[in-house]
Amino acid sequence: MKSQDAQAIFTHWNQQGRSVFTLNDLAKLFLDDSPKTLKEGINRLVRQGVLERAARSVYVYKRAYQRDPNLLEQIAKAMRRGEYSYVSLESALSEYGVISQIPVDRLTIMTTGRKGTYRTPYGTLEFTHTKRPVKELLKRMKDVGRPLRLATLEAAWADLKRVGRNTHLVNLGNIDDD
Repeated sequence: MKSQDAQAIFTHWNQQGRSVFTLNDLAKLFLDDSPKTLKEGINRLVRQGVLERAARSVYVYKRAYQRDPNLLEQIAKAMRRGEYSYVSLESALSEYGVISQIPVDRLTIMTTGRKGTYRTPYGTLEFTHTKRPVKELLKRMKDVGRPLRLATLEAAWADLKRVGRNTHLVNLGNIDDD
């Protein structure tokens, strides 16, 4: 993979609104490369500042001129591709204005995938596993035009209580009004 060719490919995808790629995505973009050549090429692009490792096997096109304001959500979506994930807990309650503190560099996400906390150059992702059936999950979230869906206010509150998180920051009066 030549650096100029790679940048042309990434620029094309960035114009389509995509700047986050998994290792599997990169393997598909550079089909002619062997696994060893692909790995070496990715490492070279990281050293050159074209790509940045956001998490294990997840890369961001660093020179993206259309910087996505929801980049952290894009990274989370790539990390849990194939699973149902939605913004919930403190992050969602903060968006609804019912929590007294705003998580600045952390995104709390409920997922059917595995749990875990991951530090990225763009903020911390905290995945919490849920065993709820998919049919129930779909009722608990709404599409807000971002990469991840957002829990309803009631769902975010129920998730917070269900996972045993600290609830003393929540203004219960605001939940009852909605």
